[in-house]
Amino acid sequence: MGRIADSLKTVARMIRLTCRAHHQSQAGSDGLCPDCRALLDYANDRLEHCPFGDDKPVCARCPIHCYRPEQREQIRRVMRYAGPRMILVYPLDGMRHLLQLLKNRQKQC
Repeated sequence: MGRIADSLKTVARMIRLTCRAHHQSQAGSDGLCPDCRALLDYANDRLEHCPFGDDKPVCARCPIHCYRPEQREQIRRVMRYAGPRMILVYPLDGMRHLLQLLKNRQKQC
C-alpha cells in the first residue's frame, strides 16, 4: 500500500473515531455526520492531489498547507482527539503513523 492510500485510511479512521465520540446522534448511514462526511471528502480530495505523491510527509510536518483554514482547524481537532486513541483502537495504524512522524522529524534535523 502506498503512502497516499495509507494516509487516506488513517485519516478516515481518525474522523470516524471523532465522529463516533462527538456526533453519534447525527450519524448517517455511513456512520458519519454530514460535517464529518464533508471533512473526509475534502481530506480525500486533498490527499489525492498531493504534489508529493507517495513521498509525502505526514500532514503535520508538510511544508505545503493545502487545506483551507477552516478545514485545517477541523482536521487539527480530529487529530488531536483521535491521534492518542489510535494506539488503542487501531494499534498497527497508530504505530505506523507515529513512525512516520518520527521519520519526518529526523529528515528535518
